[in-house]
Amino acid sequence: MTNVVTRNPNQRTDRKPGVPVSDALRDYLRHYRRERELSVSYAALRNFHETVPLVDAEGHPTLWETVAYRAEDMPQLNDGLKRIYALLRVDGDFSVMQHLYIDRVDFCSFGNSMPFRIRIVNAYNDNQDYFYIKQADASRIYGLELEHLLSPNRLNYFTSGSTLVEEHIAGIPGDVFIQHWLHRPDVRPIRIAKELVKFNERCFVRLLGDMRSYNFVFIITPDFEDVQVRIRPLDFDQQSYNGRKNYYLPQFFKENAPLVLYCARHLHIQTARQYQREEQALMLQRADLAAQRLDTLLHAMAGDPLAPPEKVRTLREGLAEHFHTSSYLRCASMGALVRENLETIRHQLNQPQPIAKAEEITL
Repeated sequence: MTNVVTRNPNQRTDRKPGVPVSDALRDYLRHYRRERELSVSYAALRNFHETVPLVDAEGHPTLWETVAYRAEDMPQLNDGLKRIYALLRVDGDFSVMQHLYIDRVDFCSFGNSMPFRIRIVNAYNDNQDYFYIKQADASRIYGLELEHLLSPNRLNYFTSGSTLVEEHIAGIPGDVFIQHWLHRPDVRPIRIAKELVKFNERCFVRLLGDMRSYNFVFIITPDFEDVQVRIRPLDFDQQSYNGRKNYYLPQFFKENAPLVLYCARHLHIQTARQYQREEQALMLQRADLAAQRLDTLLHAMAGDPLAPPEKVRTLREGLAEHFHTSSYLRCASMGALVRENLETIRHQLNQPQPIAKAEEITL
């Protein structure tokens, strides 16, 4: 399913200033094979000739426009885009990809990364897939890498100078799920509530902000007796930028209110604490498995100005109050705050826990 966003095209939000990729982050990307040579750059895609507004299946306008390029540029562009897709899917083995063709290139000027979405089709069976080419922004790259290391989801992306390539994340957009899936009888309420608690906790610990319903997707997986639910973020632009603690808790966005109320109706507070602790323990296990890699990433992150100093100060004070520890007040960067979050939950997991109170539970 394509993640089609149908917000009002006139609705704008303040763009977060882009953060260039630092030498330390670039070294990290090279070491872990995230930096690759590409045949098409983001700048090259900006040289489109004309655009046509893209509508959804019901004819409603979207935030995307389909772009067209000059005929003389198309053969080289199509070949280059297919080679990028081969890098994503088969580590560059183009010999098994020659039957593919580029069906459409869409552009969205709404988001911080102003992405291009490429639709690629198999000529033998008409199966289609998507990938994205965006402006490389350090905040987004840190968000992608932290998701890869600390969540149950693996992410396939790579950079090339000022260009960022991401695979498509298939799923049901959160706002569509709320409208059409939330009360379906074949999805058990407790499965949705459990995953919402876990997703809320993952975002909070690794400081991924702005998780409104249209910025994440639900993935439904049939099981032998039921269906499993997982929530995955789509938008990583607001990684460690905002100074408000609640900005990193999806439960506090009004767009997510139907999910939060649904969760509150179907989940006992002690069960919510159980799921919260489960996800904390899983994040620490993932962090330990990738300890050296995560340490290198957070070291680079601590040296990058991902947010103005006043936002770092506001957030560290909010986290110090939330976790009842002054250790946050020594943190001078967003990278240091993510590291401190991990150390704080590690300490808490080693301590006996009191009976949960409603005001102490996120979600």
